[in-house]
Amino acid sequence: MNRTDRTQLRRLPKRGFHDSATINQILDAGFLAHVGFQVDGQPFVIPTLYGRDGEKLYLHGSAASRMLGELSQGVPACVTVTLVDGLVLARSAFHHSMNYRSVVVFGTARKLEYETQKRSALRVVSEHLIRGRWDDVREPNSKELKATSVLEFQIEEATAKVRQGPPLDDEEDYSLSMWAGIVPLKLTAGNPAADSRLAPGTALPSYLADFSDKH
Repeated sequence: MNRTDRTQLRRLPKRGFHDSATINQILDAGFLAHVGFQVDGQPFVIPTLYGRDGEKLYLHGSAASRMLGELSQGVPACVTVTLVDGLVLARSAFHHSMNYRSVVVFGTARKLEYETQKRSALRVVSEHLIRGRWDDVREPNSKELKATSVLEFQIEEATAKVRQGPPLDDEEDYSLSMWAGIVPLKLTAGNPAADSRLAPGTALPSYLADFSDKH
């Protein structure tokens, strides 16, 4: 991926990664992004779901969405994804931290106009969330596609930043008699809860059972 001054890490650069493998691994592990952009000089940050296909991200929402409307004009935007893996408790308040994986992506978006393009992109988003779901449900019809805006966000530059490991205290603090270490954090899936109006005899799909087991 391209690398310029805006993706050059200045704070703790040793935690930075610019290779596609690390960046894509983090993007694929997440599903909620925050999109930053400006409207008339005013900054906005909006959370949204996404899906990745190569070096493209797909974003979608209501055709009336202000965010999608602005981004479709080709304005520069920033997409961030953060995964928190643990709270790092040090012996001093100053050195408390988090273990995390994050990605910052810069690029521009274009609006997908044709139904075939929209369907393909929405499938990417759906499969990103729960693989196998798209083929098991009714696809959106023309009216629903018309009411939905879908953007293709081209990744022009990206950088990842990762913090792992134990607390890093000042050497003189290691002798202090208070607990220090890591509190792991993990997003987990609970047991699927069936809709009260589920048709009788409808079994839990195998891909959903696998999803719950995996997460």
